[in-house]
Amino acid sequence: MQATTNGNVSFWYADIGGVPAYRPPLPGEIEADVCIVGAGYTGLWTAYYLKKADPSLRIVIVEKEFAGFGASGRNGGWLSGGFGWSREKYAKSSSRGAVIDMQRAMLGAIEEVIAVAEAEGIDADIRRVDNITVATNVAQLERAKAEYEEARHWEVPEERLAFIGAEEARARIAIKDVLGAFVVRNVARVQPAKLVQGLAAAVSRLDVPIYEQTQVLAIEKGKVTTDRGVVRAEKIIRATEGFTAGIPGHERLWLPLNSAIVVTEPLPESLWKEIGWAGYEVLGDAAHAYCYAQRTREGRIAMGGRGVPYRFGSRTDVRGRTQQATIDKLHEILIRLLPQTRDLRLDHAWCGTLGVPRDWCTTSGFDRESGIGWAGGYVGLGVSSSNLAGRTLRDLVLGRDTELTRLPWVNRTVKKWEPEPLRWLGVHSMYQLYRMADQREANGLGRTSRLAALADRLTGH
Repeated sequence: MQATTNGNVSFWYADIGGVPAYRPPLPGEIEADVCIVGAGYTGLWTAYYLKKADPSLRIVIVEKEFAGFGASGRNGGWLSGGFGWSREKYAKSSSRGAVIDMQRAMLGAIEEVIAVAEAEGIDADIRRVDNITVATNVAQLERAKAEYEEARHWEVPEERLAFIGAEEARARIAIKDVLGAFVVRNVARVQPAKLVQGLAAAVSRLDVPIYEQTQVLAIEKGKVTTDRGVVRAEKIIRATEGFTAGIPGHERLWLPLNSAIVVTEPLPESLWKEIGWAGYEVLGDAAHAYCYAQRTREGRIAMGGRGVPYRFGSRTDVRGRTQQATIDKLHEILIRLLPQTRDLRLDHAWCGTLGVPRDWCTTSGFDRESGIGWAGGYVGLGVSSSNLAGRTLRDLVLGRDTELTRLPWVNRTVKKWEPEPLRWLGVHSMYQLYRMADQREANGLGRTSRLAALADRLTGH
């Protein structure tokens, strides 16, 4: 049997013929109006919207690897507009109405990404689908219903929401033991690497240089120091998301959590008829150690979930390589939900890093005194959130007072993560408690396990 490819950034690059050739590095000391650190979705969207708003701006992007090397080229491909952060935490520092505005803006990012992809000729396998969260035991069903009710309470448009029973859920996707599902309508599925590479090409066409193979050593007022030279710029954007902890002075700002994905071989049509999934829904479950999946363009299943959740000292992976135990765990989840796939080969496995602030709530902002802006901490919802971040940073950099700059995630600051070994112990304890909670619920506990609540309190989730 063919061995599973492990790492090599991600399957999404294998799907388009391999990782791209490197662009040239920074040629030495240069000056710019805006320097963006990081050529993932956040940095690219920010450059795109800034240059569109003011073509005279001298914008440069510096990137340690290549555009789309990080989570932007490795994620699960959910263009969901999701709001997976605590609405209550945002409301405490703003208002209920402001949170509803932010929620609406996040959902609006779906249409914006699709519109730009069409305008720029980016073929990213974008397909409008529903987001379906299935429940396979009583406790999960309780949580899925609560998530549906919360969305209604916070005025997510009624036409976008549904809660369906076991029969209808099974008719969509033949999930084993499904009891019901929470559905969010009119989201989208994408091929992440195609989207980020298309966006990088669009930014390059706007005469924004992307200097790759350029490692940032320090960010300070008016100055980005790299191993290839210095960029002097009045305004600087830190768009490094899960790799932020690797920048000196930012080690405890955002926690780099790891997520991993496996991709099957293409399924025969006879198996698809057995499974269903004709709507190409993006699929998740209501477990504490949740999974996320999509049906790809060419008929594979991509199944993601948490791998080794956190590496001591905020270390990150080596070009997406993950542990065999993680591959086995994801395969086990796939077979548990869809036992019809038991005999399928896994063609590729990889992992990526996502950024997590101490309060688990995403943020964007700009400090006028230092001229340094940032966005990230998406906690796994970056495909859509990064687009809103790019438009928000455009307005902040240009000094505009707009509806976007007044949203409650703007200039939100929280305390830093604890020093080691406390954060390693905290995160690993949280996931161990989640695993135990899932096991108890799977064994018949008719409510959410208190162990999950303890895990949340432990880390502020």
